Amino acid sequence: MHDIRAIRENPDPFERHWASKGRSGAAVEAIALSDALRAAQHAVQTAQARRNEASKLIGQAKAQKDEARAAELMAEVEALKIAMADQEAEEGQVKTALDTLLASLPNIPAPDVPAGEDEHGNVEVRTSGAKPQSNLTRDHVDLGEALGGMDFEAAARMSGARFVVLKGEIARLERAIGQYMLDLQTNEHGYMEIAPPLIVRDEAMFGTGQLPKFADDQFHTEDGRWLIPTAEVSLTNLVREQILDEGELPLRLTALTPCFRLEAGASGRDTRGIIRQHQFQKVELVSITAPEESENEHERMVACAETVLKRLELPFRTMLLCSGDMGFSAKKTYDLEVWLPSQGSYREISSCSNCGDFQARRMDARSKKAGEKGTRYVHTLNGSGLAVGRTLVAVMENYQDGQGRIAVPEVLKPYMGGLTHVGGDR
Repeated sequence: MHDIRAIRENPDPFERHWASKGRSGAAVEAIALSDALRAAQHAVQTAQARRNEASKLIGQAKAQKDEARAAELMAEVEALKIAMADQEAEEGQVKTALDTLLASLPNIPAPDVPAGEDEHGNVEVRTSGAKPQSNLTRDHVDLGEALGGMDFEAAARMSGARFVVLKGEIARLERAIGQYMLDLQTNEHGYMEIAPPLIVRDEAMFGTGQLPKFADDQFHTEDGRWLIPTAEVSLTNLVREQILDEGELPLRLTALTPCFRLEAGASGRDTRGIIRQHQFQKVELVSITAPEESENEHERMVACAETVLKRLELPFRTMLLCSGDMGFSAKKTYDLEVWLPSQGSYREISSCSNCGDFQARRMDARSKKAGEKGTRYVHTLNGSGLAVGRTLVAVMENYQDGQGRIAVPEVLKPYMGGLTHVGGDR
């Protein structure tokens, strides 16, 4: 959500960005609705003041036995009540229109975000790790099915497309990856583990920006609630409608949860394998900070996500997204992209975003300094640390050998009971 005062004071950056998103004129429309709301509020306040004044004058007129004047004033009060009802209805309609417009408009990029229309405008910040030198490029589907650890047909019979059944050592490898990530973030990086709800109300999805714009991408229940597309929703909404003590910030939260996405806008993309599924595991990172700390916290979060890939010894690159490729709620985003030999390219495995106060305004999440009366909106950040399924893909493809086995990365061996290879001996 946006601060209409900020739009009014400096509309140009808002208008430029929204125009690039196909919403030309949105800033002008927002200011016009704000003006109309001010006028409606002034009309209601003026009528209220006159009604209060007239009510006092009625008492004075009666005290002076001036019944004609009293009757005249009472008629005016009744007329004002009717007029105020219409004015309040108009005020409500204008406010709803303004709120609806502001809720539909994406966050605007930070000043250091590169301009661009799509992923071609993203900027490589750094790379890490060497790509495998072997010519082994079997993809995770071939590897997983040959090892008896991936069953797409069974999943399709019970659930349809974009699901998989993991079995045996592959299932254990996925579990090991998720547990390792969670242990790393809690034990070394100071994130608090949370076990949050997987089903949330409209308000929670609105707070983090999934609603109303992305309703068609979500699974919902018959009673009108939603399956979380990411634990970002549950973790960030822990502070909704709260006033936090700034001395306790930053809050760093993490969760390993299933995530559910309809992928309505991804028809025909990544239909093979588990790159893009309706249900997947992910370790989510969320930080709640004071405004002046969010930029540093963003860099820290990216480093926490990068550490997972470095410890797994997977080659990856870090990309700064351009203005046209960022998500709805983000003001600045880094993507981590891991190397997949089967595709001969880097693929996204984590996205870490600083949302500024955009989500906090939608959730009414504020903070207060000790000894001060005023409050201010917190800043929220979120990132994947990492997507477990895509990490499984990267491990399988980068650690495959000529015998169809998958070597277990060193840091995962304690989670695999000492197993050195999936598909081989201990």
